[in-house]
Amino acid sequence: MQEIIGTPVGDARLTWFEAARAKALVVLGHGAGGGVEAADLQALARALPGRGITVVLAEQPWRVAGKRLAPAPKTLDAGWLPVVERVRRAGPPVFAGGRSAGARMACRTGRQAGAAGVVALAFPLHPPGKPERSRAEELLATGLPTLVVQGGADTFGGPEEFPALPGGHRMVEVPYGSHGFGVPKRAPVDGAATLGLITGAVGDWILEMT
Repeated sequence: MQEIIGTPVGDARLTWFEAARAKALVVLGHGAGGGVEAADLQALARALPGRGITVVLAEQPWRVAGKRLAPAPKTLDAGWLPVVERVRRAGPPVFAGGRSAGARMACRTGRQAGAAGVVALAFPLHPPGKPERSRAEELLATGLPTLVVQGGADTFGGPEEFPALPGGHRMVEVPYGSHGFGVPKRAPVDGAATLGLITGAVGDWILEMT
C-alpha cells in the first residue's frame, strides 16, 4: 500500500509492507544518494513482515519532488517528523531508522518523534577520507536503544572507527561490506548472505526491544 502525506517541506510517499499480526513497525528513510530502492531497504521490506514486523519505506519530500540533491539537515528533519507521527498512529511500537543520511536523520529526531528505538544502517560517521569531520555525536546522543549496522569496509567509517557506544547502543558489523553493503567478488560471503545477515540482525533486535 502506498500513501502520500503532507509535511511542512512537501509531500512524502510511504510504502507499507504489512505484517499479518504486527508486533512492531519500523519506518525507514533513504540516503542522500538514492531512494528506497536500496538493496538493504528492499530486503528488510521483504523479510521482516513474515516475522511480525511491519515495514514502511519513506520517500522523502525532496525525492518525491524529483530533486537530485538532498536539502539541509534541518529541512530533512522537518519532513521526517510527520512521517514517524503518521506511522505511530498504526498502533504497535514504532522504530525509526534509515540508511546513511536517513540514519543520521533518525538519530537526530528519534526522541522527538516518539520512536521506541533507532535503526542506523550504514551510519556515515564522516565523509570519506575526512575522519576529523566526525558526526559521532548524532549517533551517541539518540537517547534511545539504537542498532548500528555497519559495513566492515565502509569508507564513511568502519566499525573500528566508532567511539565507544553508550549502553543501549549495539553495533553489528557486516563483513567486507561497503557503504551500500556490497561485498567484493573475492569475499568469502556473497550478497545474499550479506542481506540475510542485515535482515536477521534488524529483525532480532526489534523483537528483542519490543
